[in-house]
This record gives sequence, structure tokens and C-alpha cells, in this order.
Amino acid sequence: MPVLIAGSIALDHIKTPTESSGEVLGGSASYAALAAAFSCPVNLVGIVGADFPDQHAKLFRSREINMDGVEVVADGKTFRWSGEYFGDLNSRETLDVHLNVLAHYSPELNPDYRRSDIVLLANAGPDSQLKVLRQCEAPVFTIADTMDLWITTMRDELAELLQGVDMLVINDSEARQLTETTNLIKAGEKMLAMGPRYVILKKGEHGSLLFGRAGEFFTTGAFPLRAVHDPTGAGDSFIGGLAGYLGSLGKREVDLEDLAEGILLGTVTASFTCEEFGLRRLAAISKADIVARRDAFRSMARLR
Repeated sequence: MPVLIAGSIALDHIKTPTESSGEVLGGSASYAALAAAFSCPVNLVGIVGADFPDQHAKLFRSREINMDGVEVVADGKTFRWSGEYFGDLNSRETLDVHLNVLAHYSPELNPDYRRSDIVLLANAGPDSQLKVLRQCEAPVFTIADTMDLWITTMRDELAELLQGVDMLVINDSEARQLTETTNLIKAGEKMLAMGPRYVILKKGEHGSLLFGRAGEFFTTGAFPLRAVHDPTGAGDSFIGGLAGYLGSLGKREVDLEDLAEGILLGTVTASFTCEEFGLRRLAAISKADIVARRDAFRSMARLR
């Protein structure tokens, strides 16, 4: 069964210290969907305007990404984001945001989408994420991503969301913000107490930590890259790769081993994303490229 992925679909303009992208396909759901589609079909949920380029829709459809759940507003404009990275690309400033059709979007799932087993609520307002979650009938495993903006402006809605999902994915600075704790191990434990069965704490170029409510723990580094051109969407690609892997298993229960393998796949998928602006690199590679890099990554953790 396809993975359900709901989130933003955007047109981005990205600037780094050495390059500028022009307008490229972006949005949390776009990155996550392309990443997941390497492992299993995807049912995409989102909204765009009539100005959404046909080439991007063709890319989605070429990767077994079903767009029946993407609303097209005939007289509207697609969500746009512009940002600039500085120094070693670990710091970023949002330069401009135009929500456009996303401003008043209320997602509605069709009957097939409601029966999804694996549900990924990619980064979006927790109110929108809750609307999707409440329409899902009996999912096997649900994942939610979040960010600092929602922790600040919609903390109550986020708290409600955490009570209903199986996994929270969050980066290290946001985890400290949410838990008011500087120690990441304590932060992981505090977030588990908020409701989810598992928490993944992303640390960017330093990898990730997985915490389980039953005391499970798994950690991995990031795949080493000689050059990073654009880290936009790396976290979304990571979580999409994980969700796609879980969807490919077709299991009625997800365990620690499944999540660990999914994290490895998500980690290398995110590494490809960083090698080009936007989704260009993910659009150019194959599943064989993902698997080869995953196998190389796994061998790096062994002494012999």
C-alpha cells in the first residue's frame, strides 16, 4: 500500500555563499515524497496554484507519486519561499515567504488515502497535521515532523498532535526549545513523555538519535560528503526515505530494527539531496544509487 505524505509543495529560491538557484521545486512534502518513492508508491496530499509548473507534476507522476490528493486552485498562486545560507551552510535566513494558496488550506483525504498504513505528516502547521491525522482510519505507523515556528506559535496544537502520533522527528535546536533542556538525551526522554512511542532527533551533519519509549536507542552519523551545495530539504528527504522504507515492508507492526534500517536509508537519501540545489539530485538518481550508498555507509561502521 502507498505511503501517505501530507505537507507543503512550494517553489523556492535558494541562495548560498557561492551560488543562487532561481525558482526550484521545494516544500516539505515534495522532498519527502520523492525520497519515499525510491522504496514504494506515494499518495501525496497538498495544494498548489495554477502557476505550478507542469514539469514538476510530470516528475511526481514519473516516480509513482499519486497526485489525486493535490488540490489545484485555478485562480491561486503556489506557496513560495526564499532563503539564504551563510558560512558553512549551517545557518540560514528566510528572506521572503508568500503562503498564497497555503494560507487557508484545509486538507481533505479521499477514501483510499484514509486507509493508509504508513502516514507521514511532513513539516506543516500542527493544526493542518491534525486534520490529516484525524481522517486516517487505522494507520500502522504515523510520523510527524515539526519546526521552531510551531513550537513558538502553536504549542498547544503541537502537544495534541504528539499524543496521537507514533513518532516525532525534530532537530536538535528545536528539541532543546521544546523541552527547555540542553542535554539531548534528557530532551529525547522528555519528548517521549509527551506522547510518541519514538523520537528521532536530527543533528544535521552529525547524524541522528533514535529514542524509544521502552528504552530503545539507536544512533548513526551522517554520510560524509566532500561538498554540500544546498542543505534545503535534507531533513524532509531523510524522513521521506524512512517512511518509504517502512511502507515497503508491508508489516502490521514496526519495530526498532525496522526503524534503524529506515534511518540508514533516509540518511543516505538526504546526502544526495545536499549535492544539488532543491530536488535536482534526487530527480537524477535511481534506487540502485541509494542502495549502493547505503551499503557503503553501513560498511563504514565496521572495523572489518
